[in-house]
This record gives sequence, C-alpha cells and structure tokens, in this order.
Amino acid sequence: MAPTIKCCLFDMDGLLLDTEAVYSKVTQGILSRFGKNFEWSVKSKMIGVQEQEAAKILIDHYQIPMTVEEYLKERNAGHESLFPLCRPLPGVMKLVTYLKSKKIPIAVATSSHRRAFNLKSSQNGELFSLFDAIVCADDHAAIKSKPAPDIFLAAAKAVGFEGRESECLVFEDAPSGVKAGLNAGMHVVWVPDANLTKDEELVRRCAAVLSSLQSCRFCFVSFDQKQFFVQMQ
Repeated sequence: MAPTIKCCLFDMDGLLLDTEAVYSKVTQGILSRFGKNFEWSVKSKMIGVQEQEAAKILIDHYQIPMTVEEYLKERNAGHESLFPLCRPLPGVMKLVTYLKSKKIPIAVATSSHRRAFNLKSSQNGELFSLFDAIVCADDHAAIKSKPAPDIFLAAAKAVGFEGRESECLVFEDAPSGVKAGLNAGMHVVWVPDANLTKDEELVRRCAAVLSSLQSCRFCFVSFDQKQFFVQMQ
C-alpha cells in the first residue's frame, strides 16, 4: 500500500524566494577586488549549505586573503540592504496557498540564520504567514548542515510529524538539500536551477523533478512512485 503524504516541508533560498541573484551580486563584488569571477561551478557547491561552510568553500577555491569571519562580515553587510527586496518565485504563492487551503501542515526548513530570514521575509509576510512553522539553521545548536537530515527532522517535529518522516514531502532546489530530505527518510520534489548539471542517480531517487514551482500545476494526495499529484481546483 502506498504511503500517504500528509506534510510538506520547503527550503527557502532559490525555491520560495528569488535570493540567488543577491548572493551572486554581493559575492562577485568581493571577488572582483581580487580579480576573480564567481563561477557557477563554485556557487553550485555553496547552495543549500550553512554560511560558515559556504564561506570556506569560496575562500579555499579562490585563495582570497580573507578569513571566513572577514568574508561573512562583509558579505552579510551587503546582503542587509538587498534581502528585503527578494520576492517569491513563480508558482510559489499558488502552491503554498493551495496547501494551506487543504489544511496540509507546511513548514520552512532553511539553512539561513534567523537574522537573514527576518530580512528576507520582511516584505513577504503574505507568503510566510501561511506556514505553520519556520525552522532556521541557528534555531538549534545541534542542527548540522545539509546534506545531514537535521533541518528537515526539526521542521517535521515542529509541525507534529516526528517519527512520521515517510509522510513528509520535501521541496528543494539544491543537491545538498535533496540529499538531506532523502537522508531524513522523506520523499523529495527537486526544483533545480536551470544551470545545474543534474546527478541522474539523485534524479531517480526523487519523487519528481520540476523546472519550477510554476510548472507544479498539480498537488499531491498520495505517493506511489508513479502518480501522486491531482489537479488543483
């Protein structure tokens, strides 16, 4: 008998909100001082991981003369003025509103710290007020960075689904986040960046792979490896 999906968990950056352009603009501004270009091959490794780890990836690759702390201080200052300008990506409001109307528990599970989340959500109250819980990377000291399952397990617990991971569906854009959802024992819908070269093995492990949430014209009621979407009314 196919398991029933009863809960939805969402990543935020690059999935719910169009934040990736902000990350690229600010990081490129820092790298330009050292004659470097922020390449997609590096950015793709940074997407979905906590900021300390992402900073180390960048600094180690480009060998720029900055500590992790120095880089993050400058980067975060650049983010503060731009994060409030971020808006929901196409299809997000329709999908989240639909899930809320069906009384399906929904939560955000983001690698962003709470301060960054507050900036990003400050002009997006209509969206984030729909969620039953918001879990950020620094909410609990024990949360390990994706692809560890911690953030999704914490989000499931926040909406009453601890120990019911097989009933949870994760929406993610980053490979590390997809792996985190799978490592948590959950089903995953992957919405990768168009520039990303997809790992075919990871594709096979996902419930679905979408070009954007705008193409998610359907919403799940159950999961059976073949068809778990029904048309939204």
